[in-house]
Amino acid sequence: MRPVIASFVAFALAAPAQDPRQREFRFEATSTLVVINVAAKDKSGKSIEGLKATDFVVTEDGKPQQIRVFEYQQLQEEPLPARGLKERPDPKAKQATPATVAKDNRIAPSAKEEIKYKNRRLLVLYFDFSGMPVADQYRTQQSALKYLNTQMSTSDHVAVMTYVTDLKVLQDFTSDRDRLVDVIRSIPIGETGMGNGSTGDESEADTGTAFSADDSEFNMFNTDRKLAALESAVKMLSSLPEKKALVYFASGMSRTGIDNQAQLRGTVNAAIRSNVAFYPVDARGLVASAPMGDATQGSPGGRGMYSGDSQRQARNNFQQQQDSLYTLAADTGGKAMLDQNDLSAGIVQAQKDVSSYYILGYYSTNAAADGKYRRVKVQIAKGLTASLDYRSGYFASKEFKQFTDSDRERQLQEALMLGDPVTDLSLALEVNWFRQGRDRYFVPIAVKIPGSDIELARRGGAESARLDFLGEVRDAKGTVQGSVRDEVTVKLKGERMGQLASRNLQYDTGFVLQPGAYTLKFLARENESGKMGTFETKFTVPDLTTEQRRLPISTVVLSNQREKLSETVATAERNKKLFEANPLVQAGEKLVPSVTRVFRKDQEMLVYLEAYQPAAQTTQVMVANVSFFRGKVKAFETTPLKVDSGLNPKSKAVPVSFRVPLASLQPGRYTCQVNVLNPEEKKFAVWRSPMVVLP
Repeated sequence: MRPVIASFVAFALAAPAQDPRQREFRFEATSTLVVINVAAKDKSGKSIEGLKATDFVVTEDGKPQQIRVFEYQQLQEEPLPARGLKERPDPKAKQATPATVAKDNRIAPSAKEEIKYKNRRLLVLYFDFSGMPVADQYRTQQSALKYLNTQMSTSDHVAVMTYVTDLKVLQDFTSDRDRLVDVIRSIPIGETGMGNGSTGDESEADTGTAFSADDSEFNMFNTDRKLAALESAVKMLSSLPEKKALVYFASGMSRTGIDNQAQLRGTVNAAIRSNVAFYPVDARGLVASAPMGDATQGSPGGRGMYSGDSQRQARNNFQQQQDSLYTLAADTGGKAMLDQNDLSAGIVQAQKDVSSYYILGYYSTNAAADGKYRRVKVQIAKGLTASLDYRSGYFASKEFKQFTDSDRERQLQEALMLGDPVTDLSLALEVNWFRQGRDRYFVPIAVKIPGSDIELARRGGAESARLDFLGEVRDAKGTVQGSVRDEVTVKLKGERMGQLASRNLQYDTGFVLQPGAYTLKFLARENESGKMGTFETKFTVPDLTTEQRRLPISTVVLSNQREKLSETVATAERNKKLFEANPLVQAGEKLVPSVTRVFRKDQEMLVYLEAYQPAAQTTQVMVANVSFFRGKVKAFETTPLKVDSGLNPKSKAVPVSFRVPLASLQPGRYTCQVNVLNPEEKKFAVWRSPMVVLP
């Protein structure tokens, strides 16, 4: 289904030019064209031909809709003559359909109500080479060539896209097999972009690979970038009313734990609106992993190799990577091709699923651009029998403009609760927690926005930007346990104004919560352009009173700066008690968490955590240090720090802080490990997280 917004001028009253007292009035009406692809089959599974528009009854949210666009797409199944994989195209051969080279790195759109590719099956071959090993890249290339040379049918029109660090459209839809073969062969093998990211767990291999920044430190969130690129790809296809299948070649899709869940939902919803089904293909094929790793990667190292933790974590990571691919397929009506060595079978599966179908289009009677879900039902007219296959609903388009204060507030509330998240504004978010009492924890939230996304306006001699923030925390039962609503005006002068495009803006707030599992949804709106972004994540606040085996500690905050509260540009001041409860605020200064955990060699990394001694009356001596690993190799370790003071008599917390110069570390990806030992109780704690050091 594909809603298309079109504005029509009903009529205009133009005043004569010689009469300045009269004004021009313009009346506009907006209508939404919704396109539904319906496959009608008989009891034997054969497509039913010859149906008319009057043979279908369409309702939206129970209201009848008038069919204005009707077309039957009859797709042929006959394969083209097979040819050898290494056969070169004949330059003198005449092609029935000339190749259409992608212009401006985009898919050429169709005109309004135009069926551009009549009786054509539209397939997109999408190669995600970011983090894909070279062997998998070669395998996907050969599989695509196998399909083009031996399995392509007479109805197939194919487009080619690639993603390494950005999305590229190498070929628009065409049936020119020779052109497609040349495009696939021209894809460079060996580019891997940002990689799949570091997990920092027991299964991590020793790669020794250096990290190079792309356009911003937000590229640490590789999964979000991949999904955003997929969303951009399906939006390119939205103007084509035909049914489309996107075959997504990837070596799994890693989840780092700090990904934006809203981006996954936004990508799926964009595909549904654009009538695109995902057919993910795991380029790794059938994998049989050895307990200690195989020749494709270095051994993980550490005691996890001997306890079995490395193998268990590697298996869990592999399963999660395939789960992400399965989700993309299941939620868009496609199928995932996993654990099979014949990767071309994924293309053939998409080819078989896109059979003959009817295109039905109607202008929705509900013109509200509220982003809400609309349920669609298609029935066959009385007296006819057919099995109908179609998508049963879509999310309406969203239109956010500058309204009155009450309208803007309502708009924010509605946007936060939408089932179709808003992802126009990039967000990164970090959740921490610190114990205040037996059943009470302070949970600070840090939100980072890239400065390049912020629009500035000149007011009163200074550049400024107005930002709205709205957040909500719900427990496992869906009950709201905390919320925040804030409006911040950022004023920049001189050098700080010029640095905004290359820097980031950070906003901080916090909640007081009990132990349990929670879901956080956070929305930010930049009020000059109206761009909004949603971030959604799940987190757990543990009950440290039940911890008996290990030393209980808080989350660990990595930072590279302290900032005076008087100079903070974006902090929630709705409750001053939050500052008193926030352990990151001390002596009028705030420790600013590095949400993306990207640092430079010329910086000092500030490390802060709290260790808890529930039964102590005075501080029990502890020893702590910080280590940096490149795979299994320890690259640097700080001198052990002795902690013998600072016990909070109420929360039983002992603050532990480090200042670690990074000059001795080479640029690249690391796993930061913090170790805390309490010799008196013979307990210890270990915390690990991926991080990046830039030149």
